[in-house]
Amino acid sequence: MLNMTDRDATLDRFADAFIETTDSYRIARGDDVIHAPMPDGEVVARATEFLVTTLFDVLRDTRLEAMADRIAWGIVHSFHKVAGQIEGEADKAAMAVRRLIEQNDGSEIGSVELEEAQMLCQSLDETQDALACMRDYAAATYHAEAGRPWSAPRASLVSSKRTASVVAATDYLAARRKRHIDARAPKGPVVIFSGGQVWEDHRLLYAALDSIKVRVPTMVLATTGQDKGCDAIAAAWAARNACHLIPFSLDRKLGNRAGFARNEQLLRLRPVEAVVCQGSGLQSHLAREVRRLGIPAHFFALADQHHNRAIR
Repeated sequence: MLNMTDRDATLDRFADAFIETTDSYRIARGDDVIHAPMPDGEVVARATEFLVTTLFDVLRDTRLEAMADRIAWGIVHSFHKVAGQIEGEADKAAMAVRRLIEQNDGSEIGSVELEEAQMLCQSLDETQDALACMRDYAAATYHAEAGRPWSAPRASLVSSKRTASVVAATDYLAARRKRHIDARAPKGPVVIFSGGQVWEDHRLLYAALDSIKVRVPTMVLATTGQDKGCDAIAAAWAARNACHLIPFSLDRKLGNRAGFARNEQLLRLRPVEAVVCQGSGLQSHLAREVRRLGIPAHFFALADQHHNRAIR
């Protein structure tokens, strides 16, 4: 179960995510417009937690206990998948709004069409925010139960025929783009993190990251973006501590150089600190470069697990 501090922070996030951003709501063309309110954030938070915890509770001490982990993982993944689908639809809707802004001739028909397209885009963004909030809380609940983490608009128009709907749509797209940029390029001192895909002791890594955050409270965590092992633990820590996370994925087009190129990307961020855990040759390469550049670092070997040891 989550402690009271985590729960209070979660309820604050749900309160922010579950607010109406538009009077009318529609997430598919041709659907009827809905004027109903968003569900109560606190109620949704409790329901999300209940979905995950109930599975562990009813299967505990039975021969199906081992299945709780798998099923609960799937629940979190479902939230993740649907949130991703809605985000993609929102991006397409935003492109449609941009196209209509360019084509807008000031006519009533054009203005109405633009307003409807903006409502669709805004509704999808609102939905994605809510689903992502549910996913993050489901993932945190899974972690608490399982003991391991779940792994630009164009320039403004100057035509004298520009209408209020064009102004509103342009402003909305600008705000939407800024939010996406802020999420993808957060500002703050960068801490880089990398490790292998096989790792059990999340407490060791949590303690290291906790100690860094005390010294660097506005830190941004940049990882090598793997979906299991050390990077998954770091991602779970970031979600738990409301820390901006930048996962760097491999550029497969670079072939065998992809991993080393990713290491170079991380180092170009001018990190203020690093955490490198034993993994493959890529982690060894990153550790050597971190030492060469004199970046303050924590190095963990597989043998350090459950012993709270680190080579600095």
